[in-house]
Amino acid sequence: MKNDQIRNLTVTALMTAVLCIMGPASLPIGPIPVSLTNLALYFMIYIVGTRTSAMAFVLYMLLGLAGLPVFSGYAGGPQKLFGPTGGYIIGFLPMIILIGLFIRKHSHNRIACILVMEAATWIPYILGTGWLAWSTGMGFQAALAAGVLPFILLDLVKMCAAAIVAPEICSRLARAGVLAA
Repeated sequence: MKNDQIRNLTVTALMTAVLCIMGPASLPIGPIPVSLTNLALYFMIYIVGTRTSAMAFVLYMLLGLAGLPVFSGYAGGPQKLFGPTGGYIIGFLPMIILIGLFIRKHSHNRIACILVMEAATWIPYILGTGWLAWSTGMGFQAALAAGVLPFILLDLVKMCAAAIVAPEICSRLARAGVLAA
């Protein structure tokens, strides 16, 4: 195995571990808890890029599906992935790809990155709201009120934190020779 392959596998495993540590930390405020999963994803996309972030997230989902307690509230198993929060979790994957494609070319434009993160975060919001409504028998508006509206401002704070701090982390890791400049 080449050194680049070993490095990529190691970084992917490390990012999966970060998700497994940050994902379960949550604050239950209703059917959808406040979680640190998307904060971890915003940072990961900046630091390790789209492909590694997406792979780490898929591994995270598979670990959760297998029953490891990596999802919000230290839960795991198919019931969590296919339950009321499943649409939000699954919606993170296309969000990662969309944000990653933009940040790869425009990470220096922090305002534009925040706007793209906000727009792309509507993918899990919409998928999750539909899934929540369907799985619980709620109306779409009730699911939107329970699963999106309480999170918009806090998620915006997470996006701003990532847009401000992650480029500095990338710069320092590049200077230390850990990441390619």
